[in-house]
Amino acid sequence: MLIKINEHIENIQKHSKAFQGIDDLEPLIKEAGKAKYVLLGEATHGTAEFYSLRAEITKKLIQEHGFSFVAVEGDWPSCYEVNKYVKNDSTAANAREVLAHFNRWPTWMWANEEIIPLLDWLKSFNSNKEAGNKAGFYGLDVYSLWESMEAIVHYLQETKSPHVEKALKAIECFEPYNRKAQTYGMSAALLGESCREEILELLQAIQQANSKSGDFNEEEQLSLEINALVSKNAENYYKTMITDDQESWNIRDHHMVEALSHISSFYGSEAKGIIWEHNTHIGDARATTMEQEGLVNVGQITREKYGTENIFSVGFGTYSGTVIAGDKWGAPYEKMTLPKAMRGSWEEMLHRAGSHDKFFIFSQENKTLFEERVGHRAVGVVYHPEYEQYGNYVPSSISERYNSFIYVDKSTALSPLPVEVISD
Repeated sequence: MLIKINEHIENIQKHSKAFQGIDDLEPLIKEAGKAKYVLLGEATHGTAEFYSLRAEITKKLIQEHGFSFVAVEGDWPSCYEVNKYVKNDSTAANAREVLAHFNRWPTWMWANEEIIPLLDWLKSFNSNKEAGNKAGFYGLDVYSLWESMEAIVHYLQETKSPHVEKALKAIECFEPYNRKAQTYGMSAALLGESCREEILELLQAIQQANSKSGDFNEEEQLSLEINALVSKNAENYYKTMITDDQESWNIRDHHMVEALSHISSFYGSEAKGIIWEHNTHIGDARATTMEQEGLVNVGQITREKYGTENIFSVGFGTYSGTVIAGDKWGAPYEKMTLPKAMRGSWEEMLHRAGSHDKFFIFSQENKTLFEERVGHRAVGVVYHPEYEQYGNYVPSSISERYNSFIYVDKSTALSPLPVEVISD
């Protein structure tokens, strides 16, 4: 094993490049710019450098390579408020004010200091652009069932749609569950008391309203479509997660690709998009043990749907530092110590190859050197550093999972904004 590790370290030293700033990443950005979709990952949801680096890469892709939008692992309604802000169509006074919309746990994923420079840059970039040429910011996730239904009702009321009653009927069906996703899921999965019929009626009403509405602009109609999609898929997700955690994961990732498809259609066939999500979503599941568990993800689905040549995925990792996370779901966030990576893991070998930041572009020349599966760290919003070795490493063929990889040797925690959390 020691000999194999030493071989990996030598290969890392030979094929990685050190970087200190965004200009050093130009070869990676140039290669990424050729793709239709660039998938930017993160090993945690609470590391400052991952956000800052993705922001700088995103600016370059938009300004120099013609990318049209950013789509993130976030709720559509909250992200749509950000989208209006960056397109200069918001009443929010500043980015901090608009980020207060991210008031559902884990708030820090988007309500943080590190994202603000990107939003202000996008706002400035869009200031002299025609409506159809403005770069957007959107959410791909499936969790916002109640918020999306409320947004639908608001839209139908604003357009004086005759289908408002159907929307209100759907919301009324969910009222007994008091916005508690798990309560609804248990009722639907175990007692057979679901709101599926009401949701489907709502979707039919929305399709009719959207085809006839001329009062609102096309982007507001896109928002209606995505909120409807969220309502349908979230109902299925929350119902399924009670009895089949693997299938609920798949529902979520299929939803994110479906939402991405709607956004791309809005921008046109030539549009290019940037996706920000955790490594576990953007790195091809087939290159990990996820495949044996019956799991798919955005990285795999997009490669299959659009062709591998149109997808450029970038994994991110770190050796040690600090991170923002909670010790259980819904708990207040904490600044935690991110321990040194486990012996023999991908991150630990990267550190031993040189304690500096570095990046790879996997090519035909070097791809086979990094195909052997090794442990690769993944930290979620719930984290217990003391038990990391037992559940935070995903065996991965790194060069199959990603097109490139960015490594930060010592990382620091995000800086969360003070946002009041609403209860789920």
